[in-house]
Amino acid sequence: MPAYLLDVDTGIDDALALAYLAALPDTEFVAVTASPGNVDADQVARNTLALLELCGRPGVEVAVGARAPLSIPLLTTPETHGPQGIGYAVLPEPKGRLSPRDAVDLWIEHARARPGELTALITAPLTNFALALRKAPDLPDLLAKVVIMGGAFYHQGNTTPTAEWNTHVDPHAAKEVYAAYRGWPLEKLPIVCSLDTTERMELRPAHVAALAEAAGAQVPELVLPDQPAGQRSTSDNTLVRHLSDALRFYFEFHRLYDQGYLAHVHDFFAAGVAAGTLEYSARPASADVETESPLLIGTTVADFRGLWGAPPNARIVSGNNPEQAFHELVSAVGRMARRLG
Repeated sequence: MPAYLLDVDTGIDDALALAYLAALPDTEFVAVTASPGNVDADQVARNTLALLELCGRPGVEVAVGARAPLSIPLLTTPETHGPQGIGYAVLPEPKGRLSPRDAVDLWIEHARARPGELTALITAPLTNFALALRKAPDLPDLLAKVVIMGGAFYHQGNTTPTAEWNTHVDPHAAKEVYAAYRGWPLEKLPIVCSLDTTERMELRPAHVAALAEAAGAQVPELVLPDQPAGQRSTSDNTLVRHLSDALRFYFEFHRLYDQGYLAHVHDFFAAGVAAGTLEYSARPASADVETESPLLIGTTVADFRGLWGAPPNARIVSGNNPEQAFHELVSAVGRMARRLG
């Protein structure tokens, strides 16, 4: 049974990633922890708990970790993900309670209790993971696999001209994480899903319509560019309705910035890499993060040629297959949505 430790900043595309993993057979959510990013950490945790329950996964331990980046003030993004982080969707109030445990302690405890068994997926700024590595430098040896969504190497940034959002929110944490992996064997290095490949994951209105059809919804789900902004779904399928309302906000945001009526679903792709269900290729590199320059802070740099004379500390995803990925997404989440009704 695939078993996961997740760190998220839920977030529209984090929500899609969580829904996708929940839809896979036998997925075990060992713990899901909240980092501040798209919204503050407490809102992230509430969103996550509510979404897991909506996906038929009550009882998962959801815990808050750090409430601010390591060295700089927190920057959130209501213009991208909405004031509550889930676009236009209004999630039901969760029935479960948040864990009183600290996220970092939770990760270390589970990793030590189940060495070599757990896959770590981080779709948030790397704050909590950096703190965990400080307390447990042997964490890379304890985890079966680590997948990170973050960075932009040969691709323009989505927050500044050169920086990707997750890394820009806490560049010092990202720099610490990459430094912590220097000297580890290739198979232990994190798999990094950067904008170079995640921005190829362009979810469009046709995918939402296909998801509703796969879910057996009786009301066709049409999220179209000529509709009024903020129009709410009337789907008779609960999960489809909430995902549609979230994604419409994301479509409108991308259109506002001349990227088309679509959504870059970065975190879903990272979730599929973690699950081993999506096609991808990766290259080893020595990665680092700029933390000093006001102009370039949060910029990630990858040395694929050994020019720094430093060993690789990451496996950076260099290729993927969006068509295969979206077929998998619609099939898996549609099947779950049909079952949940």
